[in-house]
Amino acid sequence: MKIIVPMAGIGSRLRPHTLTIPKPLTLIAGKSIVQRLVEDIVKVVDQKVDEVAFIIGPTFPADTEEKLMRIARSLNAVGKVFVQDEALGTAHAIYCAKDSLKGPCVIAFADTLFKADFTLQNGIDGAIWVKKVEEPSSYGVVKVDNGFITDFVEKPDEFISDLAIIGIYYIKNGEALRAEIQYILDNNIKDKGEYQLTNALEFMKRKGAKFVPGQVNEWMDCGNKEITVDTNGKILEFAQKDKEDLISESVQLLNSKIIEPCYIGENVVLKDTTIGPNVSLGDDSVVENSHIVNSLIQTNTTIKNAKLSEAMIGNHAFFDGEFKSVSLGDYSSLK
Repeated sequence: MKIIVPMAGIGSRLRPHTLTIPKPLTLIAGKSIVQRLVEDIVKVVDQKVDEVAFIIGPTFPADTEEKLMRIARSLNAVGKVFVQDEALGTAHAIYCAKDSLKGPCVIAFADTLFKADFTLQNGIDGAIWVKKVEEPSSYGVVKVDNGFITDFVEKPDEFISDLAIIGIYYIKNGEALRAEIQYILDNNIKDKGEYQLTNALEFMKRKGAKFVPGQVNEWMDCGNKEITVDTNGKILEFAQKDKEDLISESVQLLNSKIIEPCYIGENVVLKDTTIGPNVSLGDDSVVENSHIVNSLIQTNTTIKNAKLSEAMIGNHAFFDGEFKSVSLGDYSSLK
């Protein structure tokens, strides 16, 4: 089985945090979003994953490919990186990795995390994971009858269904999907101004492909700062239940306390500070005379005299102040 991960979006809703680091490489509890995504897929599928293909943007940092290759190697899979030069839609993004669209594939867009059971039924051609939402007009949705998907609709203007596609798909025949996307591109078939994966799936269905919906237990978005901080807290709770090693042995506790669940990285110094619950604090950071809860803080950051909640702070940042909820990007200072 192959995992295909489109991740070329610029993450504009998460700025300033995505100005220097692509959103899928943002660390949550010590691991990037994309690493947690592919690890969760590997845990639940019942087939060996032999390849992970990543689709990135043209302006991603130079070290992005090596970071992604390390993720693939950690899963004992071959890693491949493809570039989407222009954002022309979900189908176009996947087609950038057309050489990897072979055999059974899981396609997972790297702006969401999930908890679900991938029970792949025999005799189906694919599964699309969905979750009920209150505002279906913001999503691609599916209609279901007798357990099978009957329609795919991209961001409907009128109510069609409240089963939103979360961005994770199982396709039994990657070559069949590739052919339909090729047809869409060759004939300039667009929906909402873009080449949509839902159109390719609809064409497969019309030719007899049978798709079923898969339900997720938890769908965690990483779209903006508030949602990402909330996702961090949920991931910490799951990681604690899974008995992940969340607190480094190298942390220096100087008259300080950690209230779990928390992730504390390597070589962190805590002085006269209370951290937690639901805080991720990256490697080589220093926190003094502070109280921090429900926050996501990256690496090499210094925080002093703070009472923070719902904060998101980037890499190599400095914060000293009385603000309670901040969004501070990489290499920034606020005091």
